[in-house]
Amino acid sequence: MQDSYCIYNGHLISLYEPAISFSNRAFRYGDSLFESIRFTNGKIMFLADHVKRIKLSMTTLRMNVPAEFTSANIEQLILHLVEQNDIKKEARIRLTVFRNEGGFYTPDTNDISFLIESEAIETPGYILNQKGLWVDIYAEIKKPMNKISNLKTGSALMYVMAGITKTSLRLDDCLLVNDNGNIIETINSNIFVVKNGTLYTSPITDGCIDGVMRKQILDIATQHKLLAFEQPLTVHTLTNGDEVFLTNAIKGVQWVGQFKNKFYTNQKAVFFTEKLNELAQ
Repeated sequence: MQDSYCIYNGHLISLYEPAISFSNRAFRYGDSLFESIRFTNGKIMFLADHVKRIKLSMTTLRMNVPAEFTSANIEQLILHLVEQNDIKKEARIRLTVFRNEGGFYTPDTNDISFLIESEAIETPGYILNQKGLWVDIYAEIKKPMNKISNLKTGSALMYVMAGITKTSLRLDDCLLVNDNGNIIETINSNIFVVKNGTLYTSPITDGCIDGVMRKQILDIATQHKLLAFEQPLTVHTLTNGDEVFLTNAIKGVQWVGQFKNKFYTNQKAVFFTEKLNELAQ
C-alpha cells in the first residue's frame, strides 16, 4: 500500500505514524481551529484570507501565534504535501491548529501545534450542482451570538446534530438559526439570497461563520457593481427571494432548488461559479 503523508508542526510524517496523544486538547476539549482550503488546477485558492482568518481566530482564543506562521510558509508546506501525496491538480486541504496539551479546562500553555492534511478531489475546478439542493430549517439547537460564534473551531456538536437531522429527513442541507430565530448559515456553508438582482447575506454579528468564500462572493459582487447587503435573514426573506445559494471554500457555490414550498432559479449562482473558475486559472 502506498504511504500517505501529512505535515505536523512543519515536518512531513506518515499518516500511519502516531504523532498526537490521547491528551491532545483538540480531542479532549475541542480546543482547536481549522481551515478547509481548496487546491485547484495546481493553485492554492485564497490562502492569504485563510491564514489571516485563522491567525485572528487564534488571537481571539488567546493562542500564541508563531512568527513563522505566515502565508508564504504555509504555502510551501501545502505544496510539499500535495507533491508527496502525488496530487497533481485538485485537493481539499485541512489546516488544524490546536493548543498544546496540558491542564484541564484551564490550559497549562497557550503555545500551539498544527496539522496539515490533504485529500484528492476528482472534479476539476468549482462545479455548480445540476440539481438544486433541498433544504429546511434545523431549530433544535440555536446558535448563540458571541465572540467565538464566527470562528471555525473543533467544537462542532451543533453542526453534527444538524447533519444527523439532515440525513434523517433526507435533506441536502439544513439551515441553522441563531438565538433570535434568524437564519444564519447551513451545516457547512454561508447563505446568500437574491431578490431582483440584489444579494442579501447574514451579517457576522448574527453569529454566522466568517466564511472565506463568503468574502470572495462579496468582493466579486463589488467588482461587478452588484448590490449586496449584510442583513438578518428570516423565513420571509427566503420565501420572498428569487434565488438562494450556499458558499464554502471547497465547493464554491451550490444553488438551492427548494425551501419549504418555494422553488428557486440559479442565474446568479451560475455567474459567481464562472467568476470563481476564472480566478482559479
